[in-house]
Amino acid sequence: MIKPEFKKKKALVMGLGLHGGGVATARYLAESGAEVTCTDLRNARDLADSVAALKDLNIRFVLGEHREKDFDEAGIIVKNPAVPSDSPWLKGRKNIETDISLFLKAAESPILSVTGSKGKSTVVSALHHIMKSRYPGTRLGGNITVSPLTFLNELTPKDPVILELSSWQLADLRGRKLLKSRVACITNLMHDHQNRYASFADYEADKIVILEDLDKSGYAVLPDNAYGRKWSSLTKGRTVLIAEEANDAAPKVFFTSGETAAFRGVDTRMENSVPAELQVPGRPFRLNCLFAAVMAGLFGCDASSVRDSLASFQGVPYRMEMFLDTGGIRFYDDTAATIPDAAAAAVLAMNRPVVLIAGGTDKSLDFAPFDEAARIPKGIILLEGSATDKWLPRLERLNAAVLGICGSMEEAVAAAKKNLTPGDALLLSPGAASFGLFRHEFERGDVFKTVCRKMFAPA
Repeated sequence: MIKPEFKKKKALVMGLGLHGGGVATARYLAESGAEVTCTDLRNARDLADSVAALKDLNIRFVLGEHREKDFDEAGIIVKNPAVPSDSPWLKGRKNIETDISLFLKAAESPILSVTGSKGKSTVVSALHHIMKSRYPGTRLGGNITVSPLTFLNELTPKDPVILELSSWQLADLRGRKLLKSRVACITNLMHDHQNRYASFADYEADKIVILEDLDKSGYAVLPDNAYGRKWSSLTKGRTVLIAEEANDAAPKVFFTSGETAAFRGVDTRMENSVPAELQVPGRPFRLNCLFAAVMAGLFGCDASSVRDSLASFQGVPYRMEMFLDTGGIRFYDDTAATIPDAAAAAVLAMNRPVVLIAGGTDKSLDFAPFDEAARIPKGIILLEGSATDKWLPRLERLNAAVLGICGSMEEAVAAAKKNLTPGDALLLSPGAASFGLFRHEFERGDVFKTVCRKMFAPA
């Protein structure tokens, strides 16, 4: 569909990437009539899949380098969220967009937005699972590796759109008055990406951009802690606090001892919206389902339909994904747990003896949040990397059952196999980044699943 604002306009996509966002942007611009160039510092071999996905379009590729003339000649530059806003290639330029900003400029749909250090992918996926039964046109996109530009032309103004937004995506929206959510949510704030940010305060500042343009008709769903209470004072929207337990008299939604959700001083129509039995074990998953239930209720879903939807929600790939159950052993892929806090939550959620595969590349994080969980696994196998080098002495001081360091996933799973017995679980929850051994965390999870199926359930 040719769009007048892009017809014959020179567009530069900076960061073609591996996860589809750059591909979706390039396709959207080319099909809208723009003359598109894609530039990426990765080489053609690494980006072969992304290039192949665009082979039906007249797009020019500049790979393995950036060229200043491409930036100078571009009428619009669309950057990948992973490209820092202070990149020297972007300095002083005013024509910078992202796939999210392009979408928000064009879409008329009501927006529900979610961010947080951890849990946001589970929350948006649960919310999508709930809402599509009431609103069949509901779509999900953003940081969950689906660019909303892929479905922009299919939307009607009544179709809700759920956006998962990273701190980097939100930073690119600061001050632009584009993100006018009906319901906005921050699940939590933990130390992450400190290899990218100068301070934790800078990271927090990017997260709370999600509340920046919320008006008095909108809702902010926030955690009931010091951060959430501070953020509630910064937004014009109506706030709902989500707590793990009732610790004071403030209005909030919280869990009772029976694992049901209680609503105190908050609209009670959503009581009994989280079923007693869920498909994934552990309190973190239950808490994420509660965030989703409250967001759905604030948008207009009724408690019974929410409860029925959550009862059948099986979780999210790469996040506590139980992908194999054979020989009495269950296998869980939690590769998206890239910080120690998330790995600890995964171990604490297990309801059977567990062998853990962890470690990888450091993100300048403190591994103390894993200390509480360190002695729980019957064995810990570490993948080679800078995080492992930093983490290992701490685990040894805690008398954790470290079984060794492995240079490949095949070696790690083979080592785990020697220590697993019926009734156990094998869990990949790294608490670290994947770079070095893998291109990204999703490849790490895919390799883990492939190796486990080959070793434990051969065809």
